[in-house]
Amino acid sequence: MSGNRSAGLLLFRRTSGELEVLLGHMGGPFWARRDEAAWSVIKGEHQADEEPLAAARREFQEELGVPPPEVPHTALVDLGSVRQSGGKTVAVWAVEADLDPSSIVPGTFELEWPRGSGRLQRFPEIDRVAWFRLDTAATKIVKGQAAFLGRLRDRVDTP
Repeated sequence: MSGNRSAGLLLFRRTSGELEVLLGHMGGPFWARRDEAAWSVIKGEHQADEEPLAAARREFQEELGVPPPEVPHTALVDLGSVRQSGGKTVAVWAVEADLDPSSIVPGTFELEWPRGSGRLQRFPEIDRVAWFRLDTAATKIVKGQAAFLGRLRDRVDTP
């Protein structure tokens, strides 16, 4: 089953000694008016036979329309995985890199909207991305992914 596994990349940078992470606001009508707990690591689903890190890189490109940062494998910070409340297991790697949020060209998905109308509409998978300090990110990120922020803080030295 592909719907039970996701993999993603969590970009981070240091600004004035503070760690910041890049999160994506989930697109589509359900998330349009939500802000708290409506942001996510840039991630996506993969098949059991697909290597999770390869899937994370592919999904980064698909969701943001820009290639993932090219860094040596040794520069990746493995943040492990979490099982979200819906049963999906998400594996994440952190990458220290900068990205201009205005450079993204989000991928899209189709959804019948309004529900039951018979009309398919296109929505961005991620409607915007932004950098957040870890304390702010903790209120923005979907609850099932919050553990990644603490793991990042624990595994990355701040100057």
